[in-house]
Amino acid sequence: MGSEYNRNQTAMNTARAPLPPPLPCLYLVTPEPGNRLTDFIQQLELSLIAGIRLVQFRAKTLAPAAYEKLAIEVLACCRRHGAILLLNADPQLVDAIGADGVHLDGMRLAACQNRPLAAGKLISAACHSLEQLKKAETIAADMATLSPVLPTASHPEAPLLGWEGFRALAAQTTLPVYALGGMNVRLLENARENGAYGVAGIQAFWGGFKNT
Repeated sequence: MGSEYNRNQTAMNTARAPLPPPLPCLYLVTPEPGNRLTDFIQQLELSLIAGIRLVQFRAKTLAPAAYEKLAIEVLACCRRHGAILLLNADPQLVDAIGADGVHLDGMRLAACQNRPLAAGKLISAACHSLEQLKKAETIAADMATLSPVLPTASHPEAPLLGWEGFRALAAQTTLPVYALGGMNVRLLENARENGAYGVAGIQAFWGGFKNT
């Protein structure tokens, strides 16, 4: 009986957080904010008005204090529209500002040995390989982005998965996988036919939907 109890406790400790029913199929990754922060929030607002309900706030060029300050504004904007906000930052910041979860980049994913947030918060993981998808499963992530599928302006030199490569990898994970790289709204059906849960993008979803 003791061993069964221990197994149950381990399962509880590694279980993924319950997902919102259901996760949105469109996933916005914000571009770098630059120096015009008011314009950044206005463009985010337009994305949310267009229907985006899952946002990853990514701002690698900002210092931690500046990132946190802008993240609070981004969160307020998301709350006005009932959107989920994931921070591409230290997981501790999620609880500090009350965001909905974290997106782990490759370095943070590699460094994680356990689920970095409690149940009730979401964890997204950036993946480019089967090894990374399996690592995301190991830490009980809730979803993953898998990229790059098609040519993308943000990483023009990166080797492409293509739909065949994407489909092969997505079939080997239990996680909901978002296709990333060259995506737009018109590709959602194609992505789903190839095993994606949804599509993620930057410019195609920023400031409203763009089909190119």
